[in-house]
Amino acid sequence: MRIIAAAGLLAGLVFLGGTASQSARADILPVPPFKGNDTGGIIAYSMATQVDARQVAVDHCARYGKVVKFLGVQAYEGGYISFSCRWVPYGAADRPIRTLY
Repeated sequence: MRIIAAAGLLAGLVFLGGTASQSARADILPVPPFKGNDTGGIIAYSMATQVDARQVAVDHCARYGKVVKFLGVQAYEGGYISFSCRWVPYGAADRPIRTLY
C-alpha cells in the first residue's frame, strides 16, 4: 500500500512540475489594440502613436453617454493607455464648482 501511495505522490509531483515550468505566454492570445466597455478601456501604446488616442477614448465613452477620464500611460512599446468612462451630472456645466461667500 505504501508503494502505491508513494508512486501516486511521485506522479503528482512530476505532473505539477511539468505544468508549472510552462511559462505563461501573452502572444498565444493576442490582445487587441483597443478594448473597452461602458466603464472604460485600454488603448495599446503602439496604436496611440498612430492615431489620436484621446479622440478614440472620447468617441468610445460617448456611445454610453459618458465622458473620459484618463487614468495612466505606460509610454513604451507593449504598454497601454488606460481610461475610465464616467457619468456627468445633468447641469454640471451650469453650476459653479464652488461658491465663495
